[in-house]
Amino acid sequence: MMDMLKPSGVEGFGEIPVDWEVNKMAFTFSFGKGLSITKEDLQDEGIPSITYGDIHSRFGFQINPEVDEVRCVDPRYMKSARNSLLQYGDFIFADTSEDIAGSGNFTHFNSHAPAFAGYHTITARAKRDVDVRFIAYLFDSEPFRNQIRNSVSGVKVFSITQIILKSAKLLLPPLPEQRAISALLDNCCGQVDGIIADLEHQVEILRKYKKALITETVTKGLDTNVSMKDSGVEWIGEIPMHWDTKRLKYGLSEPLQYGANESGDEFDERYPRYIRITDITMDNALKDEGKLSLFPTVAKPYLLKDGDVLFARSGATVGKSFYYDESYGIAAFAGYLIKARTNRRILMPRYLYYITLGSGYETWKDQVFSQATIQNIGADKYSQLLITVPPTTEQASIATYLDSNCAEIDTLVAEKMCSIETMRQYKRSLIYEYVTGKKRIAH
Repeated sequence: MMDMLKPSGVEGFGEIPVDWEVNKMAFTFSFGKGLSITKEDLQDEGIPSITYGDIHSRFGFQINPEVDEVRCVDPRYMKSARNSLLQYGDFIFADTSEDIAGSGNFTHFNSHAPAFAGYHTITARAKRDVDVRFIAYLFDSEPFRNQIRNSVSGVKVFSITQIILKSAKLLLPPLPEQRAISALLDNCCGQVDGIIADLEHQVEILRKYKKALITETVTKGLDTNVSMKDSGVEWIGEIPMHWDTKRLKYGLSEPLQYGANESGDEFDERYPRYIRITDITMDNALKDEGKLSLFPTVAKPYLLKDGDVLFARSGATVGKSFYYDESYGIAAFAGYLIKARTNRRILMPRYLYYITLGSGYETWKDQVFSQATIQNIGADKYSQLLITVPPTTEQASIATYLDSNCAEIDTLVAEKMCSIETMRQYKRSLIYEYVTGKKRIAH
């Protein structure tokens, strides 16, 4: 016999069992806010403080400060800010997000140890008997999250307020069913998370192997029998006897150039693409090549040529590189990027690109940062980058070898990333089906 259903009245939840409640969060939770502090108030010891950064970047869904490492605040806040102290089962929402997708990000406090909600957070504490694990899964479902996303306001930063949260609708099965659902999801999602963690570990191993392969090849070459000499550079080590080391500026056909400070959002395939720092990801690829800004007029110096290498000057991807080839069509580069155009009689562009993917380059970048007060790598610093310089014929052979071998590794990584996304979609579907009553279990 089919369960009796009724309309939920909430977009995305659809029809729900007739014995389930639909209530605003305000009827089930009381709300508060985190400490009125800043990042500078955090320290390594004291009382754990869960900030909006922890929620966005590390501990979505749940957190236990006894296991998860977080920054702390001075114990004096135990007297002056007790309203921000957390209890087991509390929910902590980030009150701002840099994008719509992150609006509604939260964590479930899964500990009985003393801890504070930190800066830029909103707390929600159940004021009636509910299963907080069921609520956590409900908060993690797409229909609930979309209620928050559809209500936030902002341009570059989106604000999540108590009013928005209080107005969001909850689905509440009878308490025994809440507990049965959360127990089932804990078990099933735990298994899925284990599979995802194993796949992510495999991806990490493949990426480390790729970096090691690149590092070995651009510093030692392809001939394992060649005589070696000390490069004189600690992070490069020994190099083949017939290789040189040079500053990057001596391998360029023109000085390093900063991008143009252009802005706009006109889209027309007749116009050049503008590659921006936000388009370059941590994996040295364009984030979304099909949606880059297009401009009707571009100053000629900023147009790119096949083989140009771009460096991110600052931001989250600072130091990352991108190799531009003609397959991207007519393109230019914008501010916060630096262009390197090589003298191909000295330095092959594809070879230079692989140098920037090796661990030696990462070591150099870390050294530059350790000497700077601002996390910014300007043209003056890039021009002084020491690189290995084999004969150009050997550079071409190295680039061809790495193209082939790295493509194989990238294919394996892509397959595993696809499997990870499949498992995540399965998990999202599983949560949705049970927290909305599409699937029911005995309780």
